[in-house]
Amino acid sequence: MKKEFSDCYDLVVYQIYPRSFLDSNGDGIGDLSGIISKLDYIRSIGANAIWLCPIFKSPQCDNGYDISDYRDIDPIYGTMTDFERLLAAAHSKGIKVIMDFVANHTSSEHEWFKRARTSREDPYHDYYYWADEPLTDWRAEFGGSTWEYNEPTGEYYLHSFAVGQPDVNWTNPKVREEYKAIVDFWVAKGVDGFRCDVLDHISKDFAKGLRRNGPHLHEYIREVFGRDHLTNIYTVGEAETTEESILATCGQDRRELKSVFQFSHLAVGRKGRYTPVPHKMDEVKDILVEWQRFTAAHDLLYILLTDNHDRPWFNSRMGDDRALRYESATCVATMVYLLKGIPFIYQGQEIGCANSHFTDISAFNDVECLGYYAEQKGRIPDDELLAEINFGSRDNSRRPFAWDGTASHGFSTAAPWLPYASRSGEINLADDLNREKSVFRYYEALFALRGARHVLRHGEWTQVLPERENCFVFLREEGKERILVVCNCEKAQTLTELPKGKLLLSNHKRTAGANGEYAPYECAVYDLTE
Repeated sequence: MKKEFSDCYDLVVYQIYPRSFLDSNGDGIGDLSGIISKLDYIRSIGANAIWLCPIFKSPQCDNGYDISDYRDIDPIYGTMTDFERLLAAAHSKGIKVIMDFVANHTSSEHEWFKRARTSREDPYHDYYYWADEPLTDWRAEFGGSTWEYNEPTGEYYLHSFAVGQPDVNWTNPKVREEYKAIVDFWVAKGVDGFRCDVLDHISKDFAKGLRRNGPHLHEYIREVFGRDHLTNIYTVGEAETTEESILATCGQDRRELKSVFQFSHLAVGRKGRYTPVPHKMDEVKDILVEWQRFTAAHDLLYILLTDNHDRPWFNSRMGDDRALRYESATCVATMVYLLKGIPFIYQGQEIGCANSHFTDISAFNDVECLGYYAEQKGRIPDDELLAEINFGSRDNSRRPFAWDGTASHGFSTAAPWLPYASRSGEINLADDLNREKSVFRYYEALFALRGARHVLRHGEWTQVLPERENCFVFLREEGKERILVVCNCEKAQTLTELPKGKLLLSNHKRTAGANGEYAPYECAVYDLTE
């Protein structure tokens, strides 16, 4: 593996949703100064990189994924000086800074679009997609048609997401030059990487009905990120994740991206966004095994994650977030983060956050679930509709971080922009640290072990007991070093086929060898090195 790719295995990325992390100025919205004040906390988990969800200037119709100025910081988060302070402080603590690259669409308040919509002759008109009549019957991700009428030009413009997020026309070479310059602007500032939002949408084919993965996708990515001065910039894409597409995007001879998120294991346990379905952890295990084998066979990087800002909490769907919240949260972390790949931790995972329950739609902000609620109201009984939204809303993971159990949860002196999670009185950092079963302290120990043992970052991966149900057992090996990871799942069972080893980590204070009775969601890590 090329060195710049191999070094990526030493990354541990902590994803921050800035408006919900920590408010430093009392306006109810998290900000850059709040992040700066918690860098030591982030480092204490073992993270050495942060990914910031968009902090650019924005009308905030999609919480910053509708950008009106790519070269400025939104005032709700602070100033460019604040960002420069954050960058310097992070780097001084050995923390890399990864920013969001949102290039499929801008805000309708971006200067490009404000000019584009005034006249067909305006130089910026061709920065977007226009048609005299809708070219497709596509539905927008946030509800309604993807085509919106623009009266000044008598045309429809394309928006794959919200009406206020018009899609940018990447067939226009001037657009590609704009985005290259935007990347270069932030690299010159000193940022270390980019997470590329819905990147597979930037190439389309209307004739073939392709709203993403169009014929020029890979040449566009190479044009932006394949330039020589970006070799050491870390990139991770949100894009289609078939085996073919990952090879095309992340192959080391492709000069495109270093990595791509793979989300199929996060779809287990639900149908669409809002409907739970019966499931077993074995389904997740089988998907993880498939991708460990595929990425190893093709010398590709793999992203290790369970949560992000676009999904409800994994532990609420796949674990037991009530009686065994600690056990299932720590078992899942062990099962995922000791695989071979790059760990991504989403804020709140490390304290075992769980889904909320609210009885009124006013407790929600997510443009997607509000659109769903408006479409379905009257078709589905209100209690059922709210149950679906409580299950699937992205607001579950976007609610302000609970630093303590006080009324304001240590987040802000003002009313928060979004109501606190309904279980914040129970699930918060201060109370977690005071428990004998602390999710945070387990995360701390897990990533300390991973950081101390090269084999857990760079070693090869092999599954053990592949036919055994209700558990996930694997080896990490490098030279003479061998580490065994045992993760039992939903039901207690006895394991008798495991080799002996020295216990390194357990979420049950296990003292016996690897064989024996394992409780639900019990996990243990053993050193088999002779």
